[in-house]
Amino acid sequence: MGDINHQSVDQRRKFGKQYLDGLTKCLAALELDQIAEVIGYLDEAIRNGSRIFIIGNGGSAATASHMACDLGKNTFHASFTDPANRFQVMALTDNTPWITALANDLGYDYIFSEQLKNLVAEGDLVIAISGSGNSQNILEGIATAKKLQAKVVGLLGFDGGKAKDMVDAYILVESDNYGYIEDIHMVLDHMLTSFFQLKA
Repeated sequence: MGDINHQSVDQRRKFGKQYLDGLTKCLAALELDQIAEVIGYLDEAIRNGSRIFIIGNGGSAATASHMACDLGKNTFHASFTDPANRFQVMALTDNTPWITALANDLGYDYIFSEQLKNLVAEGDLVIAISGSGNSQNILEGIATAKKLQAKVVGLLGFDGGKAKDMVDAYILVESDNYGYIEDIHMVLDHMLTSFFQLKA
């Protein structure tokens, strides 16, 4: 019985090491030029007073909400009362009644595109977060944003999917492991937020 327990602990330790090794490899493979380009779009948005809308499904929806919180709350440049130099940012994952009404009446493919038709304007920025880059509601959202002359950047995984060729810029996590992709998208959220904290 003791030997079985010992082996089980070793197996768990081995799995933990394998996961962390894979995650480290994906982090090391990130393209710094891609990161710099996406930072540039965020910098342009805050300088121009453009609004930012973030979209994603499942774990990426949680990342979208987290990113909106981080960019909105953690990038104050002057004082708590100063309205200047703040990100005007919202996640389109957060209004559950609106999302479910759109999904029920029009179909899940349109939960982001229809919100964008109400909200987005020329020069605004949409951040599309997607592991596969192929979710139809993400593609509809990107297409609608581009039609309305907004800029679009993507946080993507796998090979970038169809979204890769639709967005203006992207950061790609080249992995087929959703855990690694979603982990690193959260790292990127904190990295991007930290950049603007450092500029404060």
